[in-house]
Amino acid sequence: MRPLPVLLCRLVEGLMASFNDNGGYSVFEWFLRSPGIIWRCMRRLCSLIVNALIPISWRSNCESPEEPETNSEVNFPATSSPKDVEQSRGNGPPRRAADYNRDLTPKERQGFDRSVRESEEVVAQLTEDEDESEEDGGEFRMSFTVAMTPPGRQRTRSRDDRGTRRPAAGHSLSKMSRWNESDDQPNLKFHLGLMRSVPDDAFIKDFHNEWYRDYNRLESEHSYIQWLFPLQEPGMNYQARTLTKDEIKDIRQSSLALENLLESYKLMLDFYGIKLLNEQTGELTRALNWKARFNNLNSHTHNNLRITRILKCLGTLGYPHYQAPLVNFFLEETLVNGELPHIKDSVLSYFVFAVLDKRQRRSLIKFAYLNYDRKDEFVWCPKKIQMMWSRESVSRQKTYL
Repeated sequence: MRPLPVLLCRLVEGLMASFNDNGGYSVFEWFLRSPGIIWRCMRRLCSLIVNALIPISWRSNCESPEEPETNSEVNFPATSSPKDVEQSRGNGPPRRAADYNRDLTPKERQGFDRSVRESEEVVAQLTEDEDESEEDGGEFRMSFTVAMTPPGRQRTRSRDDRGTRRPAAGHSLSKMSRWNESDDQPNLKFHLGLMRSVPDDAFIKDFHNEWYRDYNRLESEHSYIQWLFPLQEPGMNYQARTLTKDEIKDIRQSSLALENLLESYKLMLDFYGIKLLNEQTGELTRALNWKARFNNLNSHTHNNLRITRILKCLGTLGYPHYQAPLVNFFLEETLVNGELPHIKDSVLSYFVFAVLDKRQRRSLIKFAYLNYDRKDEFVWCPKKIQMMWSRESVSRQKTYL
């Protein structure tokens, strides 16, 4: 301790000892406590006065209300209420945005409304981006059984409910409007080799020939995937058009368009380290450079969205028999071989449910369940089906023994 506090302590102890010897210790003790007692009394008195003035100020406001607001859109009374007083003290139900808005001046209210609109736009954009990163084909997911939908994965609103998406930075509205008005069936023309993609300015054969095994380019560019594998829902490239029903019909009936789609599929398979063994059955195997490509797929999980798009496009445009082999390949690499651990959740939650054929989808889920790590809960099918598959597996093992 410092010398001065020690000296003061010694002095107080000496005085107490002296008063104790003389029988005056209790008087001296109360004398030392009196400042603290006075301070607590003053604080209590001030709090009582403040609480008493709040109802008085509320009654004065009621007696002399302010002039009504001139803003026709928001015309709330300017007076407060006992409910507001309780809310100002932290009691009562939480106030809504309108309750706060009515306490503002017209200038402050304009700033408040502008900030609310900007916040809602940001939230809507983030929600759209999150939904875009989870394009899971909800129309396929529910066809097996409602109970198979993983918890927390259902969508609450459709894209149409949220309105149209805003164009990305650098994509002018004038260019998009000219593009939409001047071109008819752009996806069909692109797959027939009659139109260049936007903004890459490349024919479909340019992608097949010049972009083949240009892995850095395929990884860093994000606008080409919507052209090679179009869907009936928008993607990240706002200069690409969504598929129409007429385009789907024409592409499925065109041998040239289907051949180009198959070449696009091979292009992306090579990018992921996969090789197509049989064009009739869709059988797949690892490519020679699979280790390097698997490392890229593990570290760049945005490719999960691309694979979901590829699966859905294959089912839409005439290659549904390619869906199950591709999903089965990823199930083996994630659950059995353990080479792609970072995409396991996407494989189970999105890839499997993009398969159109119900029997194939059920078979894939059964394969996933039988090879799933029992430390984690399997939430992709009902418990009763899991128990049935477990009994079948046990009986089969006994038969082999």
